[in-house]
Amino acid sequence: MEYVLTVNALSKRYRRFPALSGLNMRVPKGAIYGLVGKNGAGKTTLIRVVCGLQEPTEGDYTLYGVHNREREILDTRKRLGAVVESPAIYLDMTAEENLKEQYRILGLPSFDQIPELLKLVGLADTGKKKARQFSLGMKQRLGIAIALCGDPDFLILDEPANGLDPQGIIEIRELILKLNRERQITVLISSHILDELSRLATHYGFIHNGHMVQEISAKELIAACRKSVILKVSDVEAASLVLIDAGLEYEIVSEGSGTRADDSETTVSRRMAAAQGSVAVYGEVAISELVLSLAEANCQVLSMENRDESLESYYINLVGGEHNE
Repeated sequence: MEYVLTVNALSKRYRRFPALSGLNMRVPKGAIYGLVGKNGAGKTTLIRVVCGLQEPTEGDYTLYGVHNREREILDTRKRLGAVVESPAIYLDMTAEENLKEQYRILGLPSFDQIPELLKLVGLADTGKKKARQFSLGMKQRLGIAIALCGDPDFLILDEPANGLDPQGIIEIRELILKLNRERQITVLISSHILDELSRLATHYGFIHNGHMVQEISAKELIAACRKSVILKVSDVEAASLVLIDAGLEYEIVSEGSGTRADDSETTVSRRMAAAQGSVAVYGEVAISELVLSLAEANCQVLSMENRDESLESYYINLVGGEHNE
C-alpha cells in the first residue's frame, strides 16, 4: 500500500508537557483519514508538526516518501494544503480577492483557475460581499478554497465542522467527499465529532494523550461494531451446531468448563461435554425461534444482550472509558 504520510515514533514536548509521545501513523494514498481524539489529545500539535509549523522533539515523518529532515521536504509540502485551527482569511476582502492574494503568495502566474475554485466550494455567487459578512460555514469553505490554491493532492483539515450548524456541516461533508472522489485528493481530518466523521472516513486513527492507540480501516471498524446478540449458553458446542444448522453467522466470544468444584468424579465427565460460554450471533435473529431450537438441543440460554456499538462507544472503550468531548 502506498502512503502519503508516515509518522514514526514522533514526540513533541512543550517544556515538561508531552503533547505527543512516540506516535506512529500511516495515511494511505486516496484515503479520507479520520484522526479521532478528544480536545487536548494532540491532534492539532500533530498537524502543525506535519505542516512544518513546528519541529518535532523526537522522531520523524515522511511526506510522499520524503523525510522531514531532507531539503526536498520544502518542495514536497507544496503538494499539501491545510486549514489549521481556523481559516486564515482576510475579512475585509471578498472571496475572489482572498484567493488572488493566496495566488500571489504562492507565486502562481495566473488567476484563471479562481472562478472554477470558487464554484467548487460553493462561493461563486458571493460577488463583492466581504468575508466578514460570511457565515461560519462560508468562511470554512473559503479556508478550504485557499488551501486548494496550488492544486494540492493532500488536504489536512483541523476540526472543519467545529461550530457549524447542521446545514454547514452537510456542506463541508459534501465538499470533502467531492474533493476525494472527483479530484482524488487524500484528506486527513481531525475531529471529535465522531458521528459526522463516520459518514466520511475510509480509515481512522484513534489518538489519546499524545499516543496513537489504534489505526483501523472503516471496513474493519464496521465489522468490529456490527449489530449482534450475545447469548450466554449452557453448552457452547450444542449452540454452535444449532447456529450452523440455522445458517446464522456467529462467533464464540468466551468458553469455559461446565464443571464445579464440588462435582463428583461420575458427573465431571458428563459436565465436561457441556461447557458454558457466550456466542455472538450477527445479523437479524428470530430470537424466539432460536431459543426454542437451542432448548430442543438441550442448550439453555442463560442470558441475552443486544450490541450495536457506535464509533463513539468504540472509541470510549478503546481509551479506557473516558468520555469524549
